Amino acid sequence: MRTVNQPVRKVDYKALVTGKAVYTNDLAPSDCLVVKVIRSPHAHALIKEINVNQALAVQGIECILTYKDCPDKRFTMAGQTYPEPSPYDRLILDERVRFVGDAVAIVAGTSEEAVVKAMKLVKVKYEVLEPVLDFRKAKDNPILVHPEENWRSLCPVGADNTRNLCAHEVSAEGNIEAVLKSCDYVVDRVYHTKANQQAMMETFRTYTYMDAYGRLNIVSSTQVPFHIRRILANALDIPKSKVRVIKPRIGGGFGAKQTSVSEVYPALVTWKTGKPAKIVYTREESLTASSPRHEMEMHVRLGADKDGTIRGIDLYTLSNTGAFGEHGPTTVGLSGHKSIPLYGKAEAFRFVYDVVYTHVMSAGAYRGYGATQGIFAVESAVNELAEMLGMDPTVLREKNMVREGQKMPAYYGETANSCALDRCMARAKEMIGWKEKYPCRDMGNGKVRGVGVAMAMQGSGISGVDTASVAIKVNDDGFYSLMIGATDMGTGCDTILAQMAAECLECDMQEIIVHGVDTDSSPYDCGSYASSTTYVTGMAVVKTCEMLRQKICARGAQYLGCSVEEAEFDGQKVTNLGTGESITRAEIGNRVMCSNEEALSASEAFSSPISPPPFMVGMAEVEIDKETGVVEPIDYVAVVDCGTVVNPNLARVQVEGGISQGIGMALYEDVVYSEKGKNYSNSFMQYKIPSRLDVGTIRVEFESSYEPTGPFGAKSIGEIVINTPSPAISNAIQNAVGVIERELPITAEKVYWKMQEKRHM
Repeated sequence: MRTVNQPVRKVDYKALVTGKAVYTNDLAPSDCLVVKVIRSPHAHALIKEINVNQALAVQGIECILTYKDCPDKRFTMAGQTYPEPSPYDRLILDERVRFVGDAVAIVAGTSEEAVVKAMKLVKVKYEVLEPVLDFRKAKDNPILVHPEENWRSLCPVGADNTRNLCAHEVSAEGNIEAVLKSCDYVVDRVYHTKANQQAMMETFRTYTYMDAYGRLNIVSSTQVPFHIRRILANALDIPKSKVRVIKPRIGGGFGAKQTSVSEVYPALVTWKTGKPAKIVYTREESLTASSPRHEMEMHVRLGADKDGTIRGIDLYTLSNTGAFGEHGPTTVGLSGHKSIPLYGKAEAFRFVYDVVYTHVMSAGAYRGYGATQGIFAVESAVNELAEMLGMDPTVLREKNMVREGQKMPAYYGETANSCALDRCMARAKEMIGWKEKYPCRDMGNGKVRGVGVAMAMQGSGISGVDTASVAIKVNDDGFYSLMIGATDMGTGCDTILAQMAAECLECDMQEIIVHGVDTDSSPYDCGSYASSTTYVTGMAVVKTCEMLRQKICARGAQYLGCSVEEAEFDGQKVTNLGTGESITRAEIGNRVMCSNEEALSASEAFSSPISPPPFMVGMAEVEIDKETGVVEPIDYVAVVDCGTVVNPNLARVQVEGGISQGIGMALYEDVVYSEKGKNYSNSFMQYKIPSRLDVGTIRVEFESSYEPTGPFGAKSIGEIVINTPSPAISNAIQNAVGVIERELPITAEKVYWKMQEKRHM
């Protein structure tokens, strides 16, 4: 292939390396209103009185908005396709506050100094109420997080606000109890993953203004421009035709910006005042009033025979959605549906979940989207089973892993049409030197090194839901404009979609100009989430290019005076096969600018009934200090099956970045609350994310399969890469010092005390 499967540079690489990339705050005029939010100091309270008189007297203050100034219309901030599975449980500002950091009032002024001064002068009287902070006690608790009557759920996800339930479901195949009862060995364990922050470099930020046509324009750092249009129209109770959303360059998202965290506040100010406004979240706000990963507790029962055949998997997941239900009903499903299907020989499975409301910061989307938590639990249970059987955990997996052509009952009955998981395992073992290093090596200096393993799968878009469309037009001189609605947030989707278009149209990458995203002019795309862009939007590109090639050939044939059947388009020119006469693409492009009755353009959409999973094997080597319990990552190898690799360079950095985030989740990152619900993890001094010095060596290879339903055989890669570090590192610690920590993060203190317990047993 000419461009696909080639390590081409990103289309915007010059702007990035020279610091010329334009972000949201770069586009906001210097004289626009500065917007900030006054936030609740209480986890649960009713606002009895807000006095803003003194604050309004501060010079430069334009407005101070409270719940009395907002529509009494509930909505969800989750960036999802309509009808959203997430409940409509929010108001822009509410009389009831539900977590420490919840929005109380919006202050807008001509300068940051004026706004900060005014915020201190706003006087709020609260009736402090008892909160529900322990998610294990939230279901059917007499204290309700959402007692309001206008709470509603648009989809049948098992939500019930009178029970603090955001979602509930049971799925199963076979008689799990009978199968487990007949197994020789049953692992019965509970695993706990805490909330994690996406910690992207660019915090949440939005700039809003009214245009000459009286429409509200939103310039925002978002992954989901088209969903933001709907969310703001719902929140402000205005027609969607009155809202336009523009996405500039994004400084990272990792799922955080799939939730409409910041957009509604300056939008309300602009809609009320008619003046441009902007909000830029501080790092503290981004850590305490945002959309982190869902905390989950997972009870796993895993049954196997003496020979290591895994026969039954039972998983119950309890997920903490926090104060609001953004992504609560959807993340939890992945904890089972993306972990249980990894084991293809299971005769029966059961997957049950509850998602509960509590009085802490509401959770949202984060790379891996629930699969990360479930894979930690199930893969850790498999590693415990291996120890119970006295079996190498890689051998246990080789015996039970799903293989190409197998039906996956726990994955909605889909078939693994492309699966190189077995080859990924073999390659990873060779890369890390598993035979030589398993289970551990004493380094002779008070330290011991162990190796561990985990497998993972994800998806490629949301089957039967996600839709993407693109448009391509031929310009004068024959160059192309590729208009997309997909959101490049640093992942490089502008580049890989241009690669696919160049491959289909048989032209150079430089001849394709990528444009996006503006909801007024871009074709509809759900947005960049659910690992959908390469597979879903990529197929839309392929379909559109095929249609455009036909149109170019037909137009060239018309100019050459022959039939379409007699003409051929080779990417550069259309040739009359009978006479050998030809006309170039450049000439065709110029001629359609004059005396033309049909635009030389094409637009197609794609939606898939299936979501082909990529697969991955990760192996970790860690070193543990036996005196202190300190865990140091030494080596991490990853082998990924993402179908055809569209751009090896971009794919490699995706994997390396995801593994780094996964190592952070495994060893360092922890959102900690006080007994009254205050978030202590409010800066990078308190919330530790790994630096380059904290992750050891990361090595990545690809073991490609060919996905018949994907563009050029490609599947996704964006999310799967974060899923293996936690269970692999936990297994490496288990193999090194014989202790198993079932709660993340696995800190030195936890390892030390577990080693002490083991010594005194």
